[in-house]
Amino acid sequence: MGGNQTQIKFILLGITDRPCAQTPLFVLFLLIYIVTLVGNVGIITLVRVSPSLHTPMYFFLTHFAFTDTCYSTVISPRMLADLLSEDKTISFTACMMQYLLFAIFGVVECHLLAMMAYDRHVAICQPLLYVTIISSRVCWQLVASSYLFAFLSVIICTWCVFGGSFCGPNHIDHFFCDVVPVLKLMCSDTHSSEMIIFALFTINVVGSSVVILLSYISIIRTVLRMCSAESRARAFHTCASHLMVVSIFFGSGFFMYLQPPSSHRSLDKVASIFYTVVTPMLNPFIYSLRNKEVKGALIKCVRRLFNSWWSRMVCKPQAQHYRRQ
Repeated sequence: MGGNQTQIKFILLGITDRPCAQTPLFVLFLLIYIVTLVGNVGIITLVRVSPSLHTPMYFFLTHFAFTDTCYSTVISPRMLADLLSEDKTISFTACMMQYLLFAIFGVVECHLLAMMAYDRHVAICQPLLYVTIISSRVCWQLVASSYLFAFLSVIICTWCVFGGSFCGPNHIDHFFCDVVPVLKLMCSDTHSSEMIIFALFTINVVGSSVVILLSYISIIRTVLRMCSAESRARAFHTCASHLMVVSIFFGSGFFMYLQPPSSHRSLDKVASIFYTVVTPMLNPFIYSLRNKEVKGALIKCVRRLFNSWWSRMVCKPQAQHYRRQ
């Protein structure tokens, strides 16, 4: 990327150009962003302070909540600012960094979902070897390798997206710097870049999907061989939350990135809003409302906080009062 290239400024056309819709959308997406932060930070905090949740599954969940928080923060503040601003220009460097961070956290989420599926596979299909296979050291190695591999893959993708020539007009028909609308602005040949991006997409996203699919095929086969209906129900229940998150995340992502090029425009922004803004908000609720362990840990945590507050604000003053008497 030459020096002149970095002087380019893009204009994000945003979600809508209707002034009457911008303020209501700002309020809506601001509320969603606040709920996303509270929900995901709450999940991270709850897992940290609850000994009953110190297991590999919830270790992966804390990292998933962390990437959801970062993933949403890369997109939402800029989108909210643009909804209230007439100046929607974004510098070449800011646009590139937004795509870089968005893609890194998106790829890490794919890997984490695959790890969580594998964790469920080992817990249900090989319960006696679970502690050995999914050890604390293995968990840290898997998470660290996912961040490293995502970073290396996305660096290559970013070069493919922003390494060509842009001739203008530099209007990005989107509310953030995503690969498809940015590639449309390049005046140099994008075929080789598209092939590299597609290959990396296949390795990361489709590869993660295959791991998830194979894990659940093995889980289903094991569960169906269980004699007890109660055991089968309990095994399926432990996977329900993860399956819902996988369906929402990969469903919206595949809809966005695997549709034919001629289809891009009509529902792009709706699908993008869903997986960049709405999904990070839904994930904490899916894991908390459908998971007895999380709900139990949350209730215990609330009780501890309430008892601590009660003893400090009510019991202690009363004890001091009686001592003075």
